[in-house]
Amino acid sequence: MTAAKRHDKRVGYIRVSTLDQNTDRQLDGVELDKVFTDKASGKDTARPQLQAALEYIREGDLLIVHSMDRLARNLDDLRKIVLGLTAKGVHVQFVKESLTFTGDDSPMAELLLSMLGAVAQFERALIRERQREGIALAKKAGVYKGRKPSLTPAQIAEIRQRAAAGEKKARLAGEYCVSRQTLYAALG
Repeated sequence: MTAAKRHDKRVGYIRVSTLDQNTDRQLDGVELDKVFTDKASGKDTARPQLQAALEYIREGDLLIVHSMDRLARNLDDLRKIVLGLTAKGVHVQFVKESLTFTGDDSPMAELLLSMLGAVAQFERALIRERQREGIALAKKAGVYKGRKPSLTPAQIAEIRQRAAAGEKKARLAGEYCVSRQTLYAALG
């Protein structure tokens, strides 16, 4: 962790887990030269905009992320990303934790990265456990119905008829706003 330094580019990385979550609260009011935003799970580092940010960022740049759990969901990925960037001469700043990693960090900074990353991973595991318990209780009480189907039975019948008539499946998936995987499942 270091004092303030002028950076070549101030690059922001924002991640929300689902398409309908709002990215506005992350990095609001932070001056940035470029922003990369993923609307995807943080379960691994295979996120298109994270990969684009990692390719874009250069020595002397500053990567700014709202919090550690937005960059990585587990300690191994967090350490790999942060240490990989700082080895390239990129500084990494976490706004919520008020921490900046520079590569010439002290053993205390390394310890903080590991400890806070482990705490974030532990919190996520607790949330998922509580979520599973809540779903199990709701199912037992008969109030949990699961996710609403993407297609109605009438839409499935129409898709089957149109696909049998030779219409392209990719076009049908786009028209019905579903993934091709969902479309193929409906064609079953």
